[in-house]
Amino acid sequence: MADTKDTQAVRKGEELDYETLVPFLKERLNMPDQELSIRQFGAGHSNLTYELSAGDDWKVVLRRPPLGLVAPKAHDMEREFNVLQALHPVYPLAPRPFLYESGDLIGAPFFIMERREGIVYDKQFPEGVEGSAELGRRISETMVDKLAALHDVDYTKTELVHMVKPEGFMERQVHGWIKRYDRSRTDDVVSGERLKKWLVDHVPSSEAASVIHYDYKLNNAMFSRDDHAEMVGLFDWEMTTVGDPLADLGAALSYWIQSDDPPMLQEGLGRPPVTVEEGFFTRDEFVNAYSLKSGRNVDDVHVYLTFAYFKLAGIIQQIYFRYKKGQTEDPRFAHMNHFVNNLIQHAEETAGL
Repeated sequence: MADTKDTQAVRKGEELDYETLVPFLKERLNMPDQELSIRQFGAGHSNLTYELSAGDDWKVVLRRPPLGLVAPKAHDMEREFNVLQALHPVYPLAPRPFLYESGDLIGAPFFIMERREGIVYDKQFPEGVEGSAELGRRISETMVDKLAALHDVDYTKTELVHMVKPEGFMERQVHGWIKRYDRSRTDDVVSGERLKKWLVDHVPSSEAASVIHYDYKLNNAMFSRDDHAEMVGLFDWEMTTVGDPLADLGAALSYWIQSDDPPMLQEGLGRPPVTVEEGFFTRDEFVNAYSLKSGRNVDDVHVYLTFAYFKLAGIIQQIYFRYKKGQTEDPRFAHMNHFVNNLIQHAEETAGL
């Protein structure tokens, strides 16, 4: 029987082709001759992720792009599969990928990877986990440690070296995300012209390049059911590349909500995450701990954080754009334009504009 604590029934319109998948899974992944159960991970806002299970012991995870048109180069399933293939042997928190399928089997490319088991911290503590200041501190320390450990991976000894171009990373990022924001802009979000000019004028000189997850946040991590502060998995490697590690830190900080943040930042995606609870690091404490762990200079972290808020606004706007165009009916997306506007405002405040 599948564990349903972190999954839900598949949302209407996002079903997988059951009859096509069953013989494919039996042939390619030795699925047992038992009924296939398909459930959906409900927390994500981008790619669609499913748990496939049969019997008591066979479980895998399938990831495919969202429905409708997607931004150029976004939601590249083959690339994420290749990233996992390169990283899993040297950074075991990355799940082991099993196969990639580019054809029309389910109407979109997809890959299948191992299913990790554990607990995920999101809007509240999971069932059976009692929150405390000590636990909040330990989880925070783990998040810092695993980010620094990822940045210590020698990508030149992996296949990533053939997939990336770290030179000029931040300049490409700033100009690229400005183009993405403009391309998906709707008439109910601000243009952000003042912020975009500031970002172009303050492109930082990148440090020595490292592997960056670039979507490093608490609900993309899985922790042990026994030791609630031990990380056992890290997911959503879609944006992973090689570039400035402080860009990764900035992205992590943009998701790391603290208790004294304004309501518009805390509640942009609904109920605030557990990081607002007692014991969790503030963003300043996160930065200081990362600096001590990694030995990196973080004096310009506000520039990276400003860009991270803008990048997050662009990601949210791409999701809202799909909703606005009728390419998805997920009701969570209906008012995301307000969060986009709030993120642009917060980015301007972080920049001192």
